Formats: sequence, structure tokens, C-alpha cells
Amino acid sequence: MSFQQGLSGLNAAAKNLDVIGNNVANSNTAGFKQGVATFGDVFAASLGGGGGIEVGIGTQLSSVGQQFSQGNVTVTNNPLDVAINGKGFFRMSDNGLISYTRNGGFSLDKNGYVVGSNGMNLTGFQAVSGTIVPGVMGNLRMSNSDLLPTATLNASVGANLASSDSIKLTGGLIPANPSTYNFSTASTVYDSLGQSHTITYYFNKSAANTWDASVYLDGAPANGAGVTTLTFDNSGSYGGASNPVKTAVLTNGADPLSITMDYTGMTQYGSGFGVNSMTQDGFASGQLTGYTIGADGTILGRYNNGRSQTLGQIALVNFNNAQGLKPMGASQWAESSDSGSPLSGAPGTASLGALQSSAKEDSNVDLTAELVNMITAQRVYQANAQSIKTQDAVLQTLVNLK
Repeated sequence: MSFQQGLSGLNAAAKNLDVIGNNVANSNTAGFKQGVATFGDVFAASLGGGGGIEVGIGTQLSSVGQQFSQGNVTVTNNPLDVAINGKGFFRMSDNGLISYTRNGGFSLDKNGYVVGSNGMNLTGFQAVSGTIVPGVMGNLRMSNSDLLPTATLNASVGANLASSDSIKLTGGLIPANPSTYNFSTASTVYDSLGQSHTITYYFNKSAANTWDASVYLDGAPANGAGVTTLTFDNSGSYGGASNPVKTAVLTNGADPLSITMDYTGMTQYGSGFGVNSMTQDGFASGQLTGYTIGADGTILGRYNNGRSQTLGQIALVNFNNAQGLKPMGASQWAESSDSGSPLSGAPGTASLGALQSSAKEDSNVDLTAELVNMITAQRVYQANAQSIKTQDAVLQTLVNLK
């Protein structure tokens, strides 16, 4: 009599229950991927061969495969929580030891680095002066440094100058006297220290289809090349401008301003004066107030000066055979010879999924299915126990023969 088959069946059923129990226990673990036990039959080796009369000696656990199907996505209130919609893994670094996870529950440590719940650093593509450097991977950090100020180099104004207005005498502009000019408007520009200045435009009609534009900075005329002459054609469209560069020497220690004026948005129609657009490219210094993460993994910092700047980009990694990854616990996996080399890239490219911020991927365990599997495994265990019991009864009968 052989008890081998029944014993191996008991062991297999017990292993299956272990896998099912582990799935059930991690049904609320973010980023967890359920395991499935795979079994294979066992035959005794025979040098002579048995043809078609060989009887197996039981079963054995072949592998416990990870099922990397998509889990449900749950919305959270943490902007650093990130869920992957599609394929891919986050790349984590523990002092240089690389692992991979689907658990996107992140936060900031005391130094501003983005870390997982286990303290590992999230890695991605680095940004230099707001520009992503492709291929340069490192630990992502939310820099608390102020956004440096930038002096205004270019400014534009787009407005309609009423063609019906009367001609003003040239050279008679007095800012405090509105009767010496036709129209005026103002905006803000910045110097190299980030200090704001008021720039005012005065428009004087000097002839038919011709206007003089005078630029004042903080109430004083900007030097540059003198008055700018704007010309328009007979249909009121902009024709061109002379002397577009305006300069001003500052007394606050900042570099002199040199601003190139753009008047291409100007028109001269019969309707009244109206400003349509005003832009300039300078800004004051700013402090980080918040951040957002896009579907492509780009981390955009928001500053209290109204500006934003790219701080980095989350990278995703995929494998030719994700089933070959080695489980490390805490929803982490390590590369192995079976998984193949990691294929990294930006989210949404190649086979990599897109990201969703303020969300986390739940476990992909189906509790209903696991409970049914548990019942099946229990019945298998009972059946194998019955097989051993039957073998024992047959053996007892043989022992009792006289």
C-alpha cells in the first residue's frame, strides 16, 4: 500500500489554502497582486520504462504565480498618491537597492524627497531649470528653494486706437495732463531682483494712420531710441513700428532694464480705444505652495508669484515577463533572470500605463472568488484525507488475514 499520493495531495491542498489565505489577508493592501498556486503531477523514475502502466505518486507545488491584473482605483485626498492605469511599476530605491511596486501611496520625508510607506525613494527623470532631462534617473525631490526672479526682456501690448481721434501736437506729452495724449494704458514689469515696476504706454496721434508711442517706467520716460512711431494701412491693420527697444537705468541695485516692445497686436479701427492683450516675460521670486502630477508623470510645482515650474517626472518600468519578478514583501518586487531587464520610460509611452494623481490602486484580490476557491481547497483536502483513510483500511484488512 502507498500513502504517497494522498499525503502529497494533503500537502498540495494545504499549500493552496496558504496562497488563498495570503490573498484574503492582503485584500486591503494597496498595490497587492493576488497569487495563484500551480500544481504538477509526479511520476517515479523508472530506468526500464513502464509504458502505459505507470501510476503517478502524487502531486507537487510547481509555482505560485502573481496575477498582475489591474486593481480598482480609489480616490484619495493626498496629491502625492498616484495610481497606475495600465501596465508598469514604480521604480523605488533603498539606498541604491532597486525594487518595483504598484503601491502608489507616497509622501514627503523631512528633506523633501518623495518616499513610499516603507521609506524607499521614488525615482524618476530629473529636471534642470524646469526642463526634464530624458534618461537621467534619480530620487525625486520637491525642492523648497525659491523660484528665482527673472527680469522682463520682452513686453507686448495689443489695443485698438480709435481712427476718429484728433491729431495731437508732437513733443507736447505731459503724463499728468490727459489733454496732451490720446490714450494710455499700464502694466507691470520686473527687474533682475524681482522688484516690480509700472510701465505706462502713451499714444499720440501724429498724422493720419500714424501714432507716437511713448513708454514711461515708474513715471519717468524710458530712454531707448526715443519715441516709437506706429504705422497702419488704410484698412486699420498694423504696419510696423520704429525703435522698439526701451531701456531704463534703475537705482535699486538691479541691472538696467532693456525691453523689446511688441506692437503687432495694435489696430486702428473706427471703434473706441480698447486694450485686448498685454504680456511680459518677467516675474518676481516665488515660494512653493503646492504641486500637481500629470498623467504623464510630470510633477509641476506651483509658486505664490503665479508661476509654475517642472520639478521632475515619475518614471515607470515594465518587464517582458512580469511573472518572473521575485516577491520581496510590502508589495515590492525585484528583478530576476526570469523577468528580463527593466524597460523604463515616461508614463503613457510604449506599453506603459498613464498615471492618476490623488488616487491609489487597490489590491486585485476578488474576495468572492477566493472564498469559493477556499471551499474547493477544503474539499480537496478532505478527499485526500479520505484517500489515506481508505488505504489504511485496506492495509488493516491485509494485516488481519490469517
